[in-house]
Amino acid sequence: MTRNVLIAGAGPGVSGSLARLYAAEGGSVGLLGADEDVLAALRADVEAAGATAGSTLVDLTDDTATRAAVTRMGEHVGHLDVVHFNPSAYREKDPLSLTVDELLEDVRLGVGALLPVLQAARPFMGPGGRVTVTGSMAADTPWFGAASLGVQKAGVQNLVHSIDAVLKDDGIRAVSVTVRGLLKDEGPFAPDNVARALRAAIDQDEDDWRTEIPYAG
Repeated sequence: MTRNVLIAGAGPGVSGSLARLYAAEGGSVGLLGADEDVLAALRADVEAAGATAGSTLVDLTDDTATRAAVTRMGEHVGHLDVVHFNPSAYREKDPLSLTVDELLEDVRLGVGALLPVLQAARPFMGPGGRVTVTGSMAADTPWFGAASLGVQKAGVQNLVHSIDAVLKDDGIRAVSVTVRGLLKDEGPFAPDNVARALRAAIDQDEDDWRTEIPYAG
């Protein structure tokens, strides 16, 4: 089955692997990201795999620009089958040095940006549509040295539960995959393997749907 996929927060790691994975299945892959060079490389990878690619440079914390970018991509492909949300902010500050403004800035990207992405994508999604999120063990076992990351991952995991609850009657489901390990170049926590876990999450049985799936390698 070919799918039209939108990846918000596209980068060289897990989201890049996910883009290439979906590209290998055909369909269309839309990429939203903040690094023009990375987007160009990913777009080339998608097209080399024989899929249709589109990319837009956008600051996902800019609500208006994000909505416009998602809408343009939705209008271009006609419908969206999978929306994947990937971004988070890594700031090495503990709770004694992290300011309120810094925390809110990070949460705006790692949690809040999911709202305009989802709301703009919703008119292009129908039964069978899926929303996926790259989760992290930082949600429940945070490292104090990067305190805002744990708040982001806990927040976005919680938000996914609400998204699924509000969309499931329309046949659209949401899931976050909690990566319980540190990303590495090789082994079970290599980006390609984490991407496979995210890809597999959309095929789970709807009668036994889980909105949070741990990936422990």
